[in-house]
Amino acid sequence: MKKNSYILLAFVFFLFFSCRKTELKTYDAAANVYFDLSSEARDSIVYTFAYEMTKASDTLYIPVRLMGNRVGNQRHFQVYVENDSSTARSNVHYEALAAEYPLESDRGTGYVPLIIHNTRDLEEKSVSLILKLKASPDFGVNDPRLIRTYIILSAQLEKPNWWDNWSPLGEYSRVRHQLFFIATEQRQLSTDGLDAPKNLYFANLLTIMLNDPFKWVSDHPEKGYVLESKDNGQSYIFYHKDNPNRPILLKKNTGVGKFFFIDESGKELR
Repeated sequence: MKKNSYILLAFVFFLFFSCRKTELKTYDAAANVYFDLSSEARDSIVYTFAYEMTKASDTLYIPVRLMGNRVGNQRHFQVYVENDSSTARSNVHYEALAAEYPLESDRGTGYVPLIIHNTRDLEEKSVSLILKLKASPDFGVNDPRLIRTYIILSAQLEKPNWWDNWSPLGEYSRVRHQLFFIATEQRQLSTDGLDAPKNLYFANLLTIMLNDPFKWVSDHPEKGYVLESKDNGQSYIFYHKDNPNRPILLKKNTGVGKFFFIDESGKELR
């Protein structure tokens, strides 16, 4: 019994002195910042205006994280566009960056608010933008793997894998896809055969729109789309009232006396 007491006492003294020798380690390296993104997002952030015919601009908030101690005063980090490797144009596709951005007091995260514009050329091609953090009076950028992000801006619709599953949608084109979204507000359809009744209903909404665009506009004033002619009714442009820079052509086929939407290759959509 006494032997066990000695062993227990020795163990307590061991723990006591071990704890006294252990000191709390603190982070004392210089403060750094990096883009707080997944490896996939650093490789490419893809933003499309394809489904946003009514939106003229938007803002991407790109997170920047502190590597170091938080402090009680505001500090600033800096970021720049790598112009030689970017095809997006400043003040056309995006607003010019500020000289610096704040990291608020006692915060570990800040943001780069990148304002981007829905320009008409993005319907035909995508543009790219490379952002890089750089050293500032308040922060270093020690890890080159984490200070760069690649952004792709587009307004192009791409053929989805489910399109050919539903033949009533017709032959794919970007304009047909855009009209499908306007008519149905559906960004995707399933490929499950059990969903056939629902998906065929959506396909029929597109057919109704293609068969009589004038009636469709009249029946759906809440959607905000208009048809405007500049050649005495031989053709019209179809666009949202808030964004006339994204029109779709509607042209009369004199042989059948009917108007058809025209896709990007000049074909009538029937």
